[in-house]
Amino acid sequence: MGAQLRVYKRRIKSVSATKKITKAMEMIAASRVVKAQRQVAASTPYAKELTRAVGAIAKGSTTQHALTTEAEHPTRAAVLLITSDRGLAGGYSSNVIKAAEQLTEQLTREGKEVDAYIVGRKGVAYYSFRERKVTESWSGFTDNPTYADAKKIAGPLIEAVLKDTAEGGVDELHIVFTEFVSMLTQTPVQDRLLPLSLGEKAEEQEKKGEILPLFEFEPSAEDVLDALLPRYVESRIYNALLQAAASKHAATRRAMKSATDNAEELIKSLTRLANAARQADITQEISEIVGGASALADASAGSD
Repeated sequence: MGAQLRVYKRRIKSVSATKKITKAMEMIAASRVVKAQRQVAASTPYAKELTRAVGAIAKGSTTQHALTTEAEHPTRAAVLLITSDRGLAGGYSSNVIKAAEQLTEQLTREGKEVDAYIVGRKGVAYYSFRERKVTESWSGFTDNPTYADAKKIAGPLIEAVLKDTAEGGVDELHIVFTEFVSMLTQTPVQDRLLPLSLGEKAEEQEKKGEILPLFEFEPSAEDVLDALLPRYVESRIYNALLQAAASKHAATRRAMKSATDNAEELIKSLTRLANAARQADITQEISEIVGGASALADASAGSD
């Protein structure tokens, strides 16, 4: 029984050490998600207003701009997938990858060839393991993205939209990321960034006052679109990166809290087993002492 008690003690010590690590990671993730929430709250109004302004300019002009004009027969689309560089976040990356797979299947059914652009080592590893082509990838900043990171990502995507499809360009740009709803809820979303949709959705926005009224452009609508649309793409990608970072930290916090709670339960269970083993040890020792004393007494009585 002594050997079994030692095994339980070693396991309790090991689980206690793991619990300290998961608790520390939970606290770190909790502090990071607060900062990420603030960044999301600060960037979202700018992204929305810029989208509104670009929509108003495109709707209020007759300019056929490459970034707002629908292709008559779209044949190629780019999908930007935002995942994480690290794990220990439950199903965070797998859920957003699944959403990207669904979008890819939908676009393929529509007869469009899909170019994959990946942010985060988890997404890159997923595509690499399946030997699937990745047009371009970025990693190393998903926990704390900056506007410079968004700008770096937006450059090749805008260039692909401006190119002719025969030269490797695309007709559409989609983004898949995890939207931060609350500390308990993070939802994978699919959104088309380009061409900017100006159909029924735009009319509904106009009725709600979400699109600016028509106005004159100086020097021209095309020049204004040339200046605004790259900023529009950058701001939308930046907001998506921040949403994804906040979602990842919230998922990590939740996963680490679950791991800490499980460690506590395991320690309680092992402690009960260790106490039972100790009690059995003591009982056996007492039985051996009593048995030995009885044998001695019997031997003494026999000699008398």
